[in-house]
Amino acid sequence: MCDGEGALGNPNEKKRMQAVENHYKWIEAAKFLDCHSIRVNAQSKGSYEEQKKLAVDGLSKLSNFAKDFNINVIVENHGGLSSHGKWLEEVIGTVNLSNCGTLPDFGNFGKYDRYKGVTETMKYAKGVSAKSHTFNDKGDEIHTDFEKMLKIVLDAGYRGYIGVEYEGRKVGEVEGIKLTRDLLISKREKFSKLY
Repeated sequence: MCDGEGALGNPNEKKRMQAVENHYKWIEAAKFLDCHSIRVNAQSKGSYEEQKKLAVDGLSKLSNFAKDFNINVIVENHGGLSSHGKWLEEVIGTVNLSNCGTLPDFGNFGKYDRYKGVTETMKYAKGVSAKSHTFNDKGDEIHTDFEKMLKIVLDAGYRGYIGVEYEGRKVGEVEGIKLTRDLLISKREKFSKLY
C-alpha cells in the first residue's frame, strides 16, 4: 500500500510525473518481494472528467513502467472521486492495460452506495479488502453485510485473495482482525456449495 508519494492525477504535469516516478521504487520493491501488485491512490483535482483524464494519464504511465516488472498497479477506492465506483471503473477501463486494476474496499465509499461501488469496481479487481469496524453479538459486521458483499465478489468471478482490514475501536486491532477473518470464513462455508 503506497501512500504519500504524490497525486497520480495532479493537474500540474510536472508534479504528476514526479508522483509517478516516486512510485517506481515501490514497483521495484514489489518485484523483489515477489508481490503481484502495489496499491496506489488516484488523487486529483478538477471536474469529474478532468480528474478522470488526469488519473488515466498518471496511472497509464505508472502501469507501463510496472509492466516490465510483471507488477500490477491497483487503485483502492480511497477518498475523493476514487470512492465513486462508476468513476473508478471508467478510469481503469480507459487506462485499458492488463496490469492496471482495482482493489475494492468494502468500507471506503463514503456516501456512495458500497454495494453498488464494489459491483462496479469488481470487473477490474486484482485484490479485495474486507474492511470492518463494529461487530454485533453474533459476529456480524453492523455496517456492511458481508454475505451480500461476498456474493458480489464471487458473482464477478473473483477467486483471488481477500485482505482483512479492521478500523474499529471497540476491540483491539488483533481481535478485530480475527473477528473479520472468522466472519469471512463463516460466509465462505455457506458459499462453498454454490461456487
